[in-house]
Formats: sequence, C-alpha cells, structure tokens
Amino acid sequence: MKQFTVHVGTALPLRRSNVDTDQIIPARFVPYFQHTGQGNGLFADWRDDPAFAANQPQYQGATVLVAGNDFGTGSSRESAVWALQKAGFLAVLAPRFGDIFRENALMRGLLPVRLPTPVVEELWELTEGDATTPVTVDLERQEVRFADRTEEFEVPEAARRRLLDGTDTIGDTLRHAAEITLHERARRPFLPRTRSAV
Repeated sequence: MKQFTVHVGTALPLRRSNVDTDQIIPARFVPYFQHTGQGNGLFADWRDDPAFAANQPQYQGATVLVAGNDFGTGSSRESAVWALQKAGFLAVLAPRFGDIFRENALMRGLLPVRLPTPVVEELWELTEGDATTPVTVDLERQEVRFADRTEEFEVPEAARRRLLDGTDTIGDTLRHAAEITLHERARRPFLPRTRSAV
C-alpha cells in the first residue's frame, strides 16, 4: 500500500448523493478477484452524459473526489475502491460513507474523509467555478484545506497509522512477529502450530 501523508491536488465535484457501489463500478465491469482493469468501468453508466463532471476536460487529472451524502453504499465491492484508485483518486470527501466501502477504502489506501454537508457544498461551488483550485488533504494533521478554509476530520487511529506508514493489516501484524514467535514457542506441543514461510 502506498504511503499517504499530505496530498495536494485538484478536485472532481460529484453533485450526487446515495451513490452506491454499483454506480461507482457496475457489476458487468467487475473481473472478480482481479485488481486490474477496474478504472475503465468507473461511473460507466453516467459516461454517455456529456454534462457529467467526469467527462469535462477541466477535471481530467483530478485526484480528490468530492461527493454527496451516503457515498459507497450497497454491496461490499472492493472493485469500487480499486476503480477510483485506478482513475487516479487518492481521497474521497463526503458527508457520509457506506460503512463497508469506508472500511474497504481504508484497507486499500484510498482515504475517505467525512466533512459536513455545508463544507462539501462550498467545495462544489468553488471547484465548479475554478477547476484548478488546489485541495490539500493532510492526514498528518487531519485537515482538509482549500481557499482560506481549514476543516478538521477524524480517521480511526489504527487506519491512520497504517496509511501514514504505507502498510496494510498484514504488515501491521508482522510488526508483532517476535511476540507471535514467543507465543507459539510457549504453546503446549499438542496444539496446532503456525509454520514460518521461510
């Protein structure tokens, strides 16, 4: 997983609420158990609408998605996170997320940031007026900064640490390899044992 500390990028304003995982990436684009090819299906059912924000040239290269309430509800679909990442997004800002989507995002290195609805609406207005507006997502200080505004956000501490370190849950577990080895050595011999991969 890539390390996330402070990111400065432009934003794509997605003025839609209740965007579920099937709208993020429809099931027909999901090659199960594969991490490749996901970006092509992102928001596929809206791509034939010329007015859709993601089709506008001024938003090409945006790395921060600013979405409406209840983003990522619906089925547990890791592909929704992968599709956003493959399209270049590093963070999603929204008032509320689907719980499973949020957990999947945190596990895969996409930062979901909860912001109050008025702040999201202000960001929509600002980025629709000027697509080059820089948006800073600072995980170290847990702040989003744009224009002259600073808005704090919260991330569960364990997930925050993993993102800052660029490690996943397996890497997190391996930090305790010495303690795990000691525990295994102390177990009674008739109990099952794990074996080293090396």
